[in-house]
Order: sequence, then C-alpha cells, then structure tokens
Amino acid sequence: MERPLEEHICDPAQFERVYNKYARDVHDYLYYKYGAKYHPNDKMQEAFIKLWENCRKVTLKTAKGFLFTVANNLTLNEIKHQKVVLNHQNQYGSKSMGESPEDVLRQKEYLQAYQRVLESLTEEQRVAFTLSKIEGKKHQEIADMLGVTKKVVEYRIYSAFDRLRNELEEFKIK
Repeated sequence: MERPLEEHICDPAQFERVYNKYARDVHDYLYYKYGAKYHPNDKMQEAFIKLWENCRKVTLKTAKGFLFTVANNLTLNEIKHQKVVLNHQNQYGSKSMGESPEDVLRQKEYLQAYQRVLESLTEEQRVAFTLSKIEGKKHQEIADMLGVTKKVVEYRIYSAFDRLRNELEEFKIK
C-alpha cells in the first residue's frame, strides 16, 4: 500500500530537507555515544542511504527515529564485528597469522625437542641454565643462590648450552 507523496520522503527536495535537518544531529549522537573510532560520519551517511532505499516506507514523522535507529544499529554491528575479530585473533593466536602451516609445525617440533633436551640435562645444569637464560639472573646471583662459585655456574650454563646446541643441531641453534 503506497502512501501519498506528501507523507513519504522519496521526493528529492523533501529528502534534502530531512538530510539538512538531521545529518548533524545523527553524526553528533554517534560521535558522543561511541567516539570517532567507529566513524560516525560514515554511519550517518549509511543511515541516509538506507533512508533513501526505504523512502516509500518512511514518513516525515518517522524519519528522525528511523535515522537514529539505523545509525545506532550500524555502529553496534561494527562493534560486534570487531569483537568477533578480536576473539578470533585471541583464539587462534595473532602471531601465527601469516605463517605457513609448515612453519607452525616446525615451531611446535622445535619446542617439543627443546623441552625434551632441557628435561634430559642434569638438575644442576637445568637450574643454572633456566635461572640465567629464562629468568635473566646474573652468574654471580646464581652462584650466591646455589652456594657455588661463579666459575661453577658458568661451566653448568656452558655445558647445558653446548648440549642443547648439539641435540638441536637440525634446528640450527647458534
């Protein structure tokens, strides 16, 4: 059922009046509610496009509510989309993005081999090595913690590193 021309806004002059009257308000509403991050000007323009596409269904009385509702929904849809993207990145790891499956598999194999070699070290070597390389402690700090000399700590770290290098040779450890 079509409405008389006076009621709907398909007339370009009528549409232009609606645009001039509400464009700034819709933009400001979106800007103050969501900030510039969600491109309020673009959402306002999209809302007016939707209004033009539905001009036979929207009357002059309902145009303002239509515009604000559509613009708000467009912004909420973008926010939802960004949350989905963020969840995807968190779930699948953004650092593996762009890496080939072979690279990811090789990295997993390396980590498993590294863990296996680390577990095969003597307790003294493993403790000295992890305190130095993982926790970043200085050799003298480790020596004081373990009650040995600095030279003993250096030997344990060197021998652990040498063993890791030899057993992980296929991964080209330097």
